[in-house]
Amino acid sequence: MTATYDRFDTANQSEQNGSKTIEQAIFEAIAEARSTCEVTGDGSPNCAVAWDIVEELQAEKSHQQQAQHRKTSLESFCDRHPEALECLIYDV
Repeated sequence: MTATYDRFDTANQSEQNGSKTIEQAIFEAIAEARSTCEVTGDGSPNCAVAWDIVEELQAEKSHQQQAQHRKTSLESFCDRHPEALECLIYDV
């Protein structure tokens, strides 16, 4: 279990340093989880922790993608002035 936690800490530290992408960290965590489950068994606590780490990394990737979405100037304008001609949506 310690090796799994160390792996997660390493992935987090390298992500902060910018040396590894979140996709690489997820790929490595999946490989680590599979090998951990093969060694300790599918029902073991170590296996569950390893897959929890994968899930946390995937959630972080999702949060990062959502944070990157910025409104365009037109979207901001339409939020303030929904009645403007540029913002009207017609059903055809």
